[in-house]
Amino acid sequence: MLKSQQELNFSHYTDLYDKLIPQNHLFRKINELIDFSFIRDELKDKYCPDNGRTAEDPEYLFKFLFLKCLHPMSDVDLVERALYDLSYKYFLGLNPEDEVINASTLSKFRKLRLKDTELLDMLIEKTVQIAMDKGIIESKSIIVDATHTKSRYNSHPIREVLQEHAKRLRKEVYSVDEKTKNMMPAKNEEDSIEKEVEYCERLLKTIEGMPVVPNLPRIIEKMNLLKETMEDTKEEMYKSTDEDAKTGYKSADTAFFGYKTHIAMTPERIITAATITSGEKPDGKELPELVEWQGTSRTGGKKS
Repeated sequence: MLKSQQELNFSHYTDLYDKLIPQNHLFRKINELIDFSFIRDELKDKYCPDNGRTAEDPEYLFKFLFLKCLHPMSDVDLVERALYDLSYKYFLGLNPEDEVINASTLSKFRKLRLKDTELLDMLIEKTVQIAMDKGIIESKSIIVDATHTKSRYNSHPIREVLQEHAKRLRKEVYSVDEKTKNMMPAKNEEDSIEKEVEYCERLLKTIEGMPVVPNLPRIIEKMNLLKETMEDTKEEMYKSTDEDAKTGYKSADTAFFGYKTHIAMTPERIITAATITSGEKPDGKELPELVEWQGTSRTGGKKS
């Protein structure tokens, strides 16, 4: 059950924000530019209106995820930072002395409340509306393009994410002690998510066995992010097939198995519409739908 709105009690310490957070700080600009209350309207159907325990405000939780995009870290480390970082508390609408949520609450919101939500369409529409209100979009023309996305089944953007997090963790460890390079397990060379997860587990076990290194805050932060990514991956990687993915071609002799993301944007590089098709679909046939989305976004309407 949702509260009617997020409650903010009077605090004797709110003057700290004026003294410690500059007027040109990014979070001040975002709060002035964006009214995040639209999140409540978009997600209200995910909650029971009049029964059950009072839930955390979805606007408040969404702001955590916004911070997670700006500063990639695990849910655990993000919540911990919000406890002591006044700029985070200001952005989240908290008083300086307020407690924050438990990290498990954020994880559940991220995995359950946003499940099956047309989040991309919602955020694109809101972005376009803000850009129009602020006079950022002036042109009436659009640019159309498509990008290729490999299927999660037997291909692997997920594997690439694991590799990137593992790489950043190794680099951080090497910056502390270069001699640890000789202690690291051999990297996975197989095109397999399962093998990549196994390598990450060995990597974490190796680092955790080192003296001093695994206790350093900057190492812990990157270890936690890798662990969280591994957990998310394990929840998805045992799907046996991906029936919607199809084989497409980047060129006459270069194929990929997956999807195409077709986007429309203004010359100011504001994305105004996006559709996703299976990999074999030609780009040109998506033009009418992208243009239709363009029109509904600019007029504030809804596409049926």
